[in-house]
This record gives sequence, C-alpha cells and structure tokens, in this order.
Amino acid sequence: MLEFYGYWISTALLSVLYLASAYMYATKKQWVRKALTELGYSANNLVPFMIIVKVLGPVAILSRVSVPLSDLAYAGIFFHLLLSGLAHIGVRKPVGALPAAIGLALLITSFMTQNDARDLPSPYIKAAAL
Repeated sequence: MLEFYGYWISTALLSVLYLASAYMYATKKQWVRKALTELGYSANNLVPFMIIVKVLGPVAILSRVSVPLSDLAYAGIFFHLLLSGLAHIGVRKPVGALPAAIGLALLITSFMTQNDARDLPSPYIKAAAL
C-alpha cells in the first residue's frame, strides 16, 4: 500500500513540476531564453520544443496509453533532469540544479513503484531491481 501512495504522490509532484515549468517557459519567454543562454544553449529553437516535451512527458506517464511510451517518457525525463542539473553545476550555479535533483528523486520513486500501482506492469522494473 505504501508503494501505491508513493507512486501516485511522486508522479503527481513530478507532473506538477514539469507542467509548471512548461507554463513558465510559455509565459516568461524572455527570462527563460536569457537563463538558457547563460547555460550556453541557443534558446531560440529550444524553448518551443521544451514546452511540448514538458507537457507530453507527464501526459504519457499519467495516461499510460502504452507501457513502452510511458517508459520512454521516463527515460526522456531522466536524461533531461540529469543534463539540466549538470548544466547548472557546469556554470557553477549549483542552486539552479536543486529542482533537477528533486525531480530526479521523484522520477526514480515514480518509476520504481509504478508496477505496484498500475495494472499493466513495466518490464524494466525487474531488470532495474536486480
């Protein structure tokens, strides 16, 4: 029962984190572009793509239309959070990596407990638990 609640709480918080980030990307475009430029990224083409990804990732996980698609969303979010945190550390702004670290903790909790809360199990949980 603890895993069931752990899954839904961590998945909901991860989704809120991503959807709030997508909202901020859409409404504060200049600030986001400036922040991404400071991290060394060309923000002109990156921002619209990231808005779409930050919405579709949580939708794929929450809707679970397809288990492989859901697992792909987990992988994409994992690499996004990892690279985001490393980008902030790389420019010597470790405080900026805090949301990514929180997101990684939520993501790992959500991924590892998903088979306890969902009817269709992910085949990768057994492999990850070994």
